[in-house]
Amino acid sequence: MENLFQLFYKTSGVSTDTRKIKEDSLYIALKGENFDGNIFAEKAIELGAKYAIVDNKDFANESTIFHVEDSLIFLQKLSNYHRKKFNIPLIGITGSNGKTTSKELINSVLTRKFNVLCTAGNLNNHIGVPLTLLNLSEDHQIAIIEMGANKPKDIEELCLIAEPNFGIITNVGKAHLQGFINFEGVIETKSELYSFVKNKQGKIVINGDDEILNNKANSLRLEKITYGTNGENQIQGDLVQLNPFVELRWKSADYSSPIIQTNLVGKYNFFNFLAAITFGTIFKVENEKINEAISNYEPTNNRSQVQKTKENTLIIDCYNANPSSMQLALESFKEIQHPNKLAILGDMFELGLESEIEHKKIVDYCVENEIQFLTVGDFFLKHNSSGYKNTQEAIEFINSANLKNSLILLKGSRGIALEKVINFL
Repeated sequence: MENLFQLFYKTSGVSTDTRKIKEDSLYIALKGENFDGNIFAEKAIELGAKYAIVDNKDFANESTIFHVEDSLIFLQKLSNYHRKKFNIPLIGITGSNGKTTSKELINSVLTRKFNVLCTAGNLNNHIGVPLTLLNLSEDHQIAIIEMGANKPKDIEELCLIAEPNFGIITNVGKAHLQGFINFEGVIETKSELYSFVKNKQGKIVINGDDEILNNKANSLRLEKITYGTNGENQIQGDLVQLNPFVELRWKSADYSSPIIQTNLVGKYNFFNFLAAITFGTIFKVENEKINEAISNYEPTNNRSQVQKTKENTLIIDCYNANPSSMQLALESFKEIQHPNKLAILGDMFELGLESEIEHKKIVDYCVENEIQFLTVGDFFLKHNSSGYKNTQEAIEFINSANLKNSLILLKGSRGIALEKVINFL
């Protein structure tokens, strides 16, 4: 297989989609439930690809189109082969909530000093991670690789491909329970990152305030670098206030920061900031540059964004949702001082047998804490009879309610598409 790996170094990079073929690229034909990339191998060559890899012999000519047993495994092994050529710090990051935001914040801090390769968007699965690694070049000094998981052994698989020597789990929550069966399964799968980095004799960065993560780290006897709110952590943070943006300060053994005003909302993002600060100190980024990076970072993709409309102020956090992230969002929303607050909550998907009880818990929390809310989706509708089946029904209510001078939280799974209501608020 190694002779086929060498084809990569004669090309401009890898393409897996003929609609986005790069000139002189290596086209790798992947298969999915509704498509077969093998069919398009010859088309890829016609469109400018230099070589193609297929796992159906019928489409190979062994001059420009070569056959392998499994194209996806070829992609993964190629990316690992390429990754091994670089003796640089590679940070593996996973977690139930906050991994993409933490990744972006860490990248924001480290790029103040280094040339960093960072996972684009949320390309964090068995295809996205290899494609990211294949972008490594001699110019890169550090890599940050986001790792997602939907079932047991997913993180282990990604670690074997990326071989991280630094690792961070942002937290462990109730996400993708359908694939993990229970919460213990989530913990064990995320912890596969800890086990791999330990075996590589690398370093673990950990939230010292997180009991679950600390218990797991202690059971594995990990050497760890900690951040948190108490003095036992190497990086100690203080959440000054939510206004609704996070204001914080931090200190290390030899430095105390001024108060830093950020552009992110949500108490839960406080620890994401501390994680990024910790990596900045590990790699000796100047303290002032760390503070600048934290202060200047602005979220995108409907993640913890604040948007002022003509009538209201919106906290847009509807890229995704699970019970843990929704609970944290509501807890933070509750603490923000504002006379008119409304939470618009969309269904949480992929919860399997836990779906009904977890949606009920969220409704109960809102009622018990006197949070004014409306829900969108069938799961919530079972426990909130005044909710709405879909965003269109919610929009009809919003138009009739004439909401003004309100602080409105939008939180829900991507499939509910709560962003559709933004233009009506």
